[in-house]
Amino acid sequence: MDVSADALASFAVFATHLNFTHAAAELHISQPALHVKVRKLAQTLGRPLYYREGRRLALTPDGEAVARFARTHDDRLTQFLAEFTGTAPQRPVVLAAGQGAYLYLLGDTIRAALAEEPTRLRLINCNHREMLYAVRTGQAHLGVGVLDVLPDDLTTTELATFPQVLLMPEDHHLAQHESVTLPDLTGERLVVPPQHRPHRVLLERALRSADAEWTVAVEAEGWPLITHFVTLGVGLAIVNGCVPAPPGLIARPVTDLPSVTYQVVHQPSALADPRVATLLDRLPHGAQN
Repeated sequence: MDVSADALASFAVFATHLNFTHAAAELHISQPALHVKVRKLAQTLGRPLYYREGRRLALTPDGEAVARFARTHDDRLTQFLAEFTGTAPQRPVVLAAGQGAYLYLLGDTIRAALAEEPTRLRLINCNHREMLYAVRTGQAHLGVGVLDVLPDDLTTTELATFPQVLLMPEDHHLAQHESVTLPDLTGERLVVPPQHRPHRVLLERALRSADAEWTVAVEAEGWPLITHFVTLGVGLAIVNGCVPAPPGLIARPVTDLPSVTYQVVHQPSALADPRVATLLDRLPHGAQN
């Protein structure tokens, strides 16, 4: 097979954007030219590399493998040239995670990595599905998130486990208890994520099973805004136990909800890169709250 480095590099950019217009602009080529590169690469490999999903484009499993190889090839070439010329490698380690992980778990790790070498680390802020995609396609070396199902094609390590807690004002009648149950929330107004978000879906399912009648106080995206609404007295909220209770609020574990575990995810071969291994060692493995 005659697979050019240029075709692989172009496909890696396309895999990042999953949009021909945006990828072509980054590559400084025309959109039809990029179409040709991707089509010829797929023809050379004899496999479809992407498909259309409604209005979106998505990579096939073979496309994910090609994108991962393309980025690994680029990293190895950069590393080789740095060693050959005696210069420091310019490629950073890429970490993908969501808002909660960045706010409450990864701060010390990021601060230490940047203090040692500011260009050593690049961050991607994304949800857990986007995190898995970034790791699978080689866009990120490490990913951190809460996973419903552990992927069988990636290596996962438990970082931290927290109970789910009810966040409420200190003078609320449930604050007198050491812990609460879902039936205790009957009649309460709750601050919840928007519909179809994973936490909202799981919460509604659990409350329904517990026969707890509740109402939506307001929908909010992200733990900081959810917490802020609780401080304003809008309603109560169930959050991950890593979320600190601001002054005036108190957190009580919800005993009939499962704990939440943050996992770090990477390709099985990722730790061959000592920079990635060093960053992984700095993460707070096995922390409990």
